[in-house]
Amino acid sequence: MCIRDRLQIAMGIKQLFSCLLVIFLSSCAVLSKNTDLVLSQDIETPEVLNLQSEELLNLPPAEHRPVIAVYANSFQDLTGQRKSNSSFAMFSTAVTQAPEALLIRALKHAANGKFFRVVERVGLENLTKERQLIRSTRENFEEDQKLQPLLFAGIIVQGGVIGYDTNIESGGIGARYLGIGNSTVYREDIVTISLRLVSVATGEILLETTVSKNILSTSISQDIFRYIEAGTELVEIEGGVAENEAGSIALQKAIEAGVLDLIKLGIERGYWKYENIKIDEPCDVDAECIDIRG
Repeated sequence: MCIRDRLQIAMGIKQLFSCLLVIFLSSCAVLSKNTDLVLSQDIETPEVLNLQSEELLNLPPAEHRPVIAVYANSFQDLTGQRKSNSSFAMFSTAVTQAPEALLIRALKHAANGKFFRVVERVGLENLTKERQLIRSTRENFEEDQKLQPLLFAGIIVQGGVIGYDTNIESGGIGARYLGIGNSTVYREDIVTISLRLVSVATGEILLETTVSKNILSTSISQDIFRYIEAGTELVEIEGGVAENEAGSIALQKAIEAGVLDLIKLGIERGYWKYENIKIDEPCDVDAECIDIRG
């Protein structure tokens, strides 16, 4: 190998390391946020999820807390949507199969737990069995103490996840110069829920709302390639990071927004009112207030 070839190889290696340094520094800028987040948290420590909506959490208490019930089959995933994958079929659902848990949490924690009285209906069978066991035990031991009757609800919450649309909008941008490339792509999905409050006394739908929430996914990638040994060998390096909004968190935000909207609609129509706040308008149901307190 002549001196000229050796100089070309040395220059190629030098350029390669220079490009690697550029990629490394730019990658540090892209990944610093996620790296700092991981290093600053103990990933083994469980995290208690709070309400995503501060407005729902900080609402004034209700003057008379309505008794409300959510059945297991009254708020379900009605889309049947599967997780999208271009390589193979996915059997995992795109939406959690227990959305009623998120709904119950939003109702229970509205106004710091001082707006609705939520009664157990998802595990009603277990609750009934336990009460029967207590009743039979007390009868066998001739105890006169009776069980307190269950609290019945004046309102039932119905609805479900009615839409999950993928790739509503997608796109990206990228650039490459002298073997150094950088690209960014994004994709937007939308989840839609429907909520309605039904009067147990009359069967009338008192309030209804529909809420949509977008789910954004982004990806940033960088790569570099260089030919060495007079174009006979190729060195290529790639790196990147992707960030996807959790579908369960997006669904939780949509449900909380729906509950907040129902509360405001109920205030406007006089079905309930905030504590120590006077509302002069009567109920908007045939000039008579429906009993929603259970």
